[in-house]
Amino acid sequence: MKTVCVHYQGRVQGVGFRWTAKHIARGFDVTGSVENLPDGRVRLVAQGESDEVEGFLEAVRTSGLAGHIATETTEKIPRIPGLRGFEIVA
Repeated sequence: MKTVCVHYQGRVQGVGFRWTAKHIARGFDVTGSVENLPDGRVRLVAQGESDEVEGFLEAVRTSGLAGHIATETTEKIPRIPGLRGFEIVA
């Protein structure tokens, strides 16, 4: 099981980033969330088997969002028990 927290910076708010990430997540066996941060970044948390998490993150990187991402910072974090589905945090 792998759990990561990814911060995306660039023009990532107001461009459908969260909706697109949630849509992409449907194609992978991952749980987690995506949310806008007050500082203009987007935080994405993904949990699942390593290959599923890595595939999901690669799909986000190569989606239509790619042109909006200036930097991406990924950090492994401890497993989060009880995660279900992939949600947009308002």
